[in-house]
Amino acid sequence: MTDQAVDTSGPAKAPGAEEPSGAAPPRFFGRERELKDLRADIERAGLDTLAGRKAPRARVLLVAGRPGSGRSALAEELAGALSGTDAAGAAGTVTGALPWAVAGTGSGDYPDGVLRVGLTDPDGERVPTERTAGEILGLLGIAVPPGADQDQLSEMVREALAGRRLVLVLDDAADAEQVDPLLPDNPDCLVLATATGPLTGIPDVRPCTLGGLEKGAAVRLLARAIGQVRITVDPRTAERLAEECGGQPAALVLMGGLLAAHPMASVADVAGQLRALPDPDEQQPVGARPLARAFRLVHDSLPQTAARILRLLALAPAGLADAHTASALAGCSVSAARATLDDFVKLGLLRTDGAAHPQYAVPGCLAPMLRALLEDRDRPAEIQLARARMLERTVRRLQACRAITEPEGSAARGKLAGLPRSLRFPSAEEAGAWLRVRQPALLASARLAVADGELDTLARRLVAALVRALAAHRGTEEAAPELYGLHGLVLDVARRRELPREQAAALLNLADLDARTGRTREALARYRAALDAGKAAKDLYATGRAMESVGGAYEELGDYHRAADWYGRALSQRLTQGERADEARLYGRLGAVHTYAGRYGEALRNWRAAAAGHRRLGDPAAQARSLSEAARVQEYAGRPHDSLRTCREAVELARRAGDVRLQAALQLRLADTLDRLGDPAAARLHRGAAERLLGEEASAYEIRSASTEN
Repeated sequence: MTDQAVDTSGPAKAPGAEEPSGAAPPRFFGRERELKDLRADIERAGLDTLAGRKAPRARVLLVAGRPGSGRSALAEELAGALSGTDAAGAAGTVTGALPWAVAGTGSGDYPDGVLRVGLTDPDGERVPTERTAGEILGLLGIAVPPGADQDQLSEMVREALAGRRLVLVLDDAADAEQVDPLLPDNPDCLVLATATGPLTGIPDVRPCTLGGLEKGAAVRLLARAIGQVRITVDPRTAERLAEECGGQPAALVLMGGLLAAHPMASVADVAGQLRALPDPDEQQPVGARPLARAFRLVHDSLPQTAARILRLLALAPAGLADAHTASALAGCSVSAARATLDDFVKLGLLRTDGAAHPQYAVPGCLAPMLRALLEDRDRPAEIQLARARMLERTVRRLQACRAITEPEGSAARGKLAGLPRSLRFPSAEEAGAWLRVRQPALLASARLAVADGELDTLARRLVAALVRALAAHRGTEEAAPELYGLHGLVLDVARRRELPREQAAALLNLADLDARTGRTREALARYRAALDAGKAAKDLYATGRAMESVGGAYEELGDYHRAADWYGRALSQRLTQGERADEARLYGRLGAVHTYAGRYGEALRNWRAAAAGHRRLGDPAAQARSLSEAARVQEYAGRPHDSLRTCREAVELARRAGDVRLQAALQLRLADTLDRLGDPAAARLHRGAAERLLGEEASAYEIRSASTEN
């Protein structure tokens, strides 16, 4: 998480010197010495240069400081200046919660812009490298393979950054192990990392350590919040207040917000109240105490209801809340929650992006104190109830988000009409926009709900609703990386609760994604595990699906003997259940693997059985395709006259089905066969018929035999 979005240092203006009328107050000022040192560090010759070697990797700059010292704001200010972009403006005031990308204008040293990702969650947990790498790739518009591991994603990040000149901001790193896998192998990129201490293990990195602001800069920051007049009345007291805040920007912003919310209070009054507060924790480092006391003063000044809402925001997933989240946590109306959140923004307790679907972010420097207060002042049962309300509200919003994509008159739209107006979306576009904005928080909510283990029923409903919403708005292909993680969460809950049916479903979904991305052996292991879970649940669908998928995995691996064995097992089960469509499909799959294995007699019997099955189902197009494959097998077996008769039968079925493309493809196969039989005139007639059917596109649908290709 990033720290204070506004950072200041340097001399304050003389008393009475205010910003010109109508000028927007600066979002960042001061820190001239630190900025100069960091720029000089970029130009400094590295160890490789001194040794006569070209730098193999990007230069790494480190901004070190306590949470609340403004380290993230400084890194973003420098990144924006170097890239010729307004990084802070593009990030809004929620830069501590969401990754963001800014395209360069070409005017800076790094014209490809700025990327920023956070390396620590609001709860203090390290973000896994694979998730961070996935965020970087997403910001670059690169599809992430579902289920890819850390090494694969890190390599993709390095490849993506190889030809770019940009600044990569890695915010709130816990140690060098988080940073090193993300470093570009490209000296034309620059990495700006922020951390509490040094990143031991990354060579040639000198930290720029931030302390408190100078008195003048701290006073100017206060004046930015409350106006220069109140500072001018008693400048000495303003300096004493800055000293009580330890010069920390986060503490100063809180005090400025408190004074702005109480225009009749003097700076001296607030300074006295802050000084009178005891340190909340004697074990706390001395440097962290000013921010803790400032936060406690602001919290205790709030009305009881507002203070409770603030504490409950510690439960917000990924440190991100919207009005619905706060409403559910506190059990109040959405409008009241939104007004309270806006008040918190004015006090400096939250940040917001001001978008159409506004999100409110808890600053990373305040999140630990919020959690400590929540545990100290609220009962565990009340906290659990608030968490359950939040999850239930999230499930209902996701259900509404998906239902709006269904056609009018559908059952889902009927259920949607029964929801309160505040939970509904006016259009599918609005629902999709909400889903995009809230996706990081929704995914974090699912992870936290599953990890908690106390509300597994709600967690399962949440994950299911999120899977359906993502699939409805983004499609299963585009949302595959997120769906892979969600299916993994379902599997965790199913194993914990010993739910074999859900285990089987989750394993099948994960295996399908593994197979789609080329991890066939991993998919095979999951399909076998799904088969065991399906048997334990006595779920005939899951076992049949698993057996067929095991066969498919063996087919992909080229083990046609085992593939045929597993397809045969799946077919036997389908035959006992009388599932004719599945029977016909499995006969076709058996015919294919027997063809690949050169067992033409078995292949022909299975393709004809598949054709008979489709005939009983009344599907002449599918019957024609099966007969077409039977003709191919006859050709491979050296029976061209039989192949010709079968192919003509398939052409007639395709004509009756009205499948023009299939009919044309079969005409071309007939032409190939007639050429081999020494009848070029008849072959030309069939090719002409195919061209008349499809015109210039005829060749795109040509089905040629393997013998022709060989």
